[in-house]
Amino acid sequence: MNLDSIHSVYFIGIGGIGMSALARWFKHNGKAVSGYDRTETSLTNSLISEGISIHFQDDLSLISSEIKASTDGVLIVYTPAIPKDHTGLNWFRGNDYSLLKRSEVLGLITQNMRNVAVAGTHGKTTTSSMIVHLLKTAGIDCTGFLGGISANYNTNMVLNDGENSIAVIEADEFDRSFLTLHPDIAVVTATDADHLDIYGDKESLKDSFKQFVKQINKGGHLFVKDNLKSDLIDENSVEHTGYGYADGYVKSTNLRIEDATFVFDYNGDQTIEGVRLNVPGYHNVENMLVAMAVCSELGADVESLKEGVSSYKGVKRRFEFIHRSEEVVYIDDYAHHPVEIEVFLKSVRDLFPKKKVTAVFQPHLFTRTRDFASGFSESLSLADEVILLDIYPARELPISGVSSEILLKNINTQKKTISTKEHLISQIHEWKPEVLLTIGAGDIDKLIEPIKNSLS
Repeated sequence: MNLDSIHSVYFIGIGGIGMSALARWFKHNGKAVSGYDRTETSLTNSLISEGISIHFQDDLSLISSEIKASTDGVLIVYTPAIPKDHTGLNWFRGNDYSLLKRSEVLGLITQNMRNVAVAGTHGKTTTSSMIVHLLKTAGIDCTGFLGGISANYNTNMVLNDGENSIAVIEADEFDRSFLTLHPDIAVVTATDADHLDIYGDKESLKDSFKQFVKQINKGGHLFVKDNLKSDLIDENSVEHTGYGYADGYVKSTNLRIEDATFVFDYNGDQTIEGVRLNVPGYHNVENMLVAMAVCSELGADVESLKEGVSSYKGVKRRFEFIHRSEEVVYIDDYAHHPVEIEVFLKSVRDLFPKKKVTAVFQPHLFTRTRDFASGFSESLSLADEVILLDIYPARELPISGVSSEILLKNINTQKKTISTKEHLISQIHEWKPEVLLTIGAGDIDKLIEPIKNSLS
């Protein structure tokens, strides 16, 4: 499909973080954009305020007459999370419209742009947002398709200034979506087992990452977590650079914490001393190391890199400080995999070694809870107190015997319980936390403001 021939784009699931970024890109490029989503959110409200028409009922009469008048010049974009019995989706299919998945549209948009694709089961949203910010700080034009809201730009779609923009893409492994991409520079941050409802087992997931690496354009470059090199690449198949927190060609030295700021020396193609990262977490040091390496290859100089790191504000719901007072610190994080939770809690422990840590966790998906139950219990045991909410089902139906109870019984903390959303705030105040954490990828974000207000 030729992008120039499209005049109207309709999104089914427009409120998704990746879908909304595409909607903003098409709007910016002069197309008529509209769409459907099941739920009204702050993100859909932002899109409406930007001039995008959205309806919240699966009703054909609510689709604009311009979209229904003719298939010519109309593109329908949908997400795999949409139910198979969705009326609108099936009507478009039955009437020979051009339908593409979100990932296919990303591939189409970026096929003629120099592009950087960031893949991995953890860290891809943060790393891609870091790359965008470092490039912008260095005065290098880029377009960012992000899987989260950048705190620096307050959007998930960082728009280009000119025609020769570099595309920075969050490459999602869910549903093998990233295999529609052919990057010039690729990053692989992690390949821990996840999405086993799609892949079946870890080896199948790893095979997809191997295929992703093979799709790097000729003359391209792979930046890969150092301990994954032997798993993902044949030694001579692609130019590659290993990186890691303390291992790899790109690594950190002299790492220390000064007033909740991570300070380190960058070691890679050059040495940059005294880099100051104001977004906490050892995992964020690692993410920033590879972001700096990518941007150095793209032409960013030493001073702009240091400035970009120190001015980077993070991504909404990634180690985000919500409230700070003498009595309590409240941090929110999107972590929804045992490895992510472990890294998050260890970083919190190092920042606040003498304070009691209370973690509120909402499990995401029945299959993920079932497949990683022991890992969740082990990682959550790093907190002093744990409150579990019920599982957020997202696209899934319940699975018999799978509930938050199977996590609770193996969590090794003195205080642990399961709470409803309605009673959560009273439970929090009863336990008097010193460092409060909300963790999860479901709708736990709707509780952030009420919790914040109650602490204030």
